[in-house]
Amino acid sequence: MGYRVAVLTWLCLGAIATTGSGLDVAKIVQRSARVTDADREAAPKYDYKETDREADGSSKTYSVYMLFGSPYRELIAVDGKPLPEDRQVQETRKLAQETERRRTESPQDRERRVAEFQKEQNRDRRFMQELVHAFNFKLLDQAQIDNRQVYVIQATPRAGYHPTDNASKVLKGMRGQLWIDKQTFQWVKVEAKVIHPVSIEGFLAKVEPGTRFELEKMPAADDVWLPKHFSMTSKAEILSVIQHGEHADETYFDYHPAAIQ
Repeated sequence: MGYRVAVLTWLCLGAIATTGSGLDVAKIVQRSARVTDADREAAPKYDYKETDREADGSSKTYSVYMLFGSPYRELIAVDGKPLPEDRQVQETRKLAQETERRRTESPQDRERRVAEFQKEQNRDRRFMQELVHAFNFKLLDQAQIDNRQVYVIQATPRAGYHPTDNASKVLKGMRGQLWIDKQTFQWVKVEAKVIHPVSIEGFLAKVEPGTRFELEKMPAADDVWLPKHFSMTSKAEILSVIQHGEHADETYFDYHPAAIQ
């Protein structure tokens, strides 16, 4: 999941909200932010399975384990079919070897490995802190999705917002919508898209319209919701010449408490 999911977290973290319905949208969003942050803290306590689909329709499915402070991905299927027996044995052996390696690694090696994982987590956290300044929120509707009553809330760029780093510059060109469960204040669905080009000078790149994200979440435990599906299509122009595109389509399932943490 990593940074891709965190990119979308901005939709729940705004401080300014307006509505003509009498509902306090700011409180809805702020409560959702607290719930979402608790989910983020709980996520490393779970193992799960993940299917990654490519643009050509091919796919790979992994079992993802939290092993001694950082995740490990074990390939278990290709194109929806279990691996041949010899490949299963190979992947199982690799998992056992990695588990033993991490179990017996020196404190210094473990610290470096976990620090690398935490580096990404901390980058996501800093990004989310920046996001609170970037958007205004407005209640659009109340609706039903996946048999849940939800608030439908729009997020639009805030005039006068000044990004403090390159990663946050893309927010100036984004607009989004989220569906917040009325009972739990959890996300049910989130969508975001780039509506006008944003230049990122440090990378000599420009993020183009057509870049889109979508996230759906589901209950993994009584009080914890985790991603169910994430899709992304990104378009960028590098050095004002090279066109770069990326596609991601990821489905998450079978969450359960991690056997080793």
